[in-house]
Amino acid sequence: MYGGELMFSENRIINIIYNHDESSVKTYKLLKKKLIERGFSIPETYHEKAELNICIGGDGAFLRAVHRYKFPDIPFIGINTGHLGFFQEILPENIDDFIERYMDKDYVIEKIFLVESNILTINNSFKLLGVNEIVIKGIKSKVVHLEVFINNNHLEKFSGDGIIISTPAGSTGYNFSTGGSIVYPSLNTLQITPLSPISSRAYRSLLNSIIVPGDIFITIKPEYRYENSILLVVDGMELKYDGITEMKFTVPKKTISRLNLDKNMYWNNLKSKFL
Repeated sequence: MYGGELMFSENRIINIIYNHDESSVKTYKLLKKKLIERGFSIPETYHEKAELNICIGGDGAFLRAVHRYKFPDIPFIGINTGHLGFFQEILPENIDDFIERYMDKDYVIEKIFLVESNILTINNSFKLLGVNEIVIKGIKSKVVHLEVFINNNHLEKFSGDGIIISTPAGSTGYNFSTGGSIVYPSLNTLQITPLSPISSRAYRSLLNSIIVPGDIFITIKPEYRYENSILLVVDGMELKYDGITEMKFTVPKKTISRLNLDKNMYWNNLKSKFL
């Protein structure tokens, strides 16, 4: 986390990204009216020169927006009209307070670390970016068999439903629901969490998650006969590549940013969501 102030242009543009459900549309219209009254410009389509992205909805809406606009450098803040989440911190009834604090520059800007995967196939290579996690699973819920390496050191011969590679921001989502640990979002780490691991004479799979520093890399290789049975799920979006031979995971230099109006919001959300 780092403190900071946004650099404002003369024409102060704010993007509002919203779902088309009734509550989000209602909040969008109210927010747009109030921001225009305070001198901001609200474009009809996404503007790459905006100073702020306001995302209305739940955490899913936030994740979709980040991917849709290709992990922009423009900071995000969320207005929550969905289920309780960790990215959407403003309630619709607190819009006036948010605008006042934003104009007074009463906030901090947080970095959100990402997970990057370089996917090698027999004929090609692909790069994926995730905010919460990248999951390796078997197609049609088949058991997968994977070799796992940390900085080229062989860790395990995994057999089971799959493996989650999660960021600290994603540690409270799918990772946590499958038994992984919660990691504070400002820590530069990745977490390897097994999904229904199987231990046998042939495969010795760790039963618990492992947290590794962000400056080392994780390599996962499917056994050759399973290279066409791998499904990748990036922040909930399923991807299928034929002939996968290797998947390498790192924390990239690229980050996204979010405005935080309350340094205690994370702990309040944690308690509200899980306790």
